[in-house]
Amino acid sequence: MSAKPALLFGTVGSPISTPKKPGGSVGGILRTRELGLGALELAWVQSVRISEASCALLKETSREHNVALSIHAPYFINLNANADEWPKSRKRLMDAAHFGNLAGASDIIFHPGSYFGRHPKEVLAVAVPRLRECVQELRTAGDPVILRPETMGKSAMLGSLEDTLAMAQEIEGVQPCIDIAHLHARPGDGSLNTYEEFATMFRAIRKALGGKALKNMHFHASGIVYGPKGEKKHVPLAEADFQYRAFFQALTDFKCRGRVLGESPVMEADALVMKQTWEACAPA
Repeated sequence: MSAKPALLFGTVGSPISTPKKPGGSVGGILRTRELGLGALELAWVQSVRISEASCALLKETSREHNVALSIHAPYFINLNANADEWPKSRKRLMDAAHFGNLAGASDIIFHPGSYFGRHPKEVLAVAVPRLRECVQELRTAGDPVILRPETMGKSAMLGSLEDTLAMAQEIEGVQPCIDIAHLHARPGDGSLNTYEEFATMFRAIRKALGGKALKNMHFHASGIVYGPKGEKKHVPLAEADFQYRAFFQALTDFKCRGRVLGESPVMEADALVMKQTWEACAPA
């Protein structure tokens, strides 16, 4: 094996091949390790409904089998929600962070919301103070999780690369979740799909957040179908135009560490393809 910096690969949601017994997230952790993968993102995307006892079992199982956990928080979070709706969004995010920490997860991934037709800077002026207050409350409670706003696949959504970097710059305890498929789809023109474009992205991250950010990256990756307005649906790597070999070469050359979670419809199959592709990349 080469001495390349470590990356962990896994899936968002339990692998498709997880057996019915024990099943669930515990079964997903066990199957992740059987596949030779090292990370699992628990998909709490509809709601957070889990007991403290179940969280303790997930934490114990993940540590015993050396599988790094993260949480995908409910979809229905919007940092730009109106005053009546924001408390509901906030609770979803905070519940994911609280129970995620109890389950042994280190990172909480969430969709940051919509512009509602407003300029990104106006929206960030609302989003950043709200997110900062969430982190402050978590730290006061002794909760160390990292909150990761995800880059989004449609131009109408809060979640450009610049948006997520701005939030991370402003708030200690916030880092981006880079969904590379979403960033490829977002402009609707097929950009961000060459080695130099990927390298430019890594330079932007390093410039905004420092070299240490590249040592703790969190990626979502898959094939994607898109149109002029951005993302349409995720598809297997083999059915997409995503130049993932170039992506992993750039990732290797910038000495990135962290996790890559597959969101393909053929989840673990593509996660293994990505792991093998990365292992074959030689450092520049």
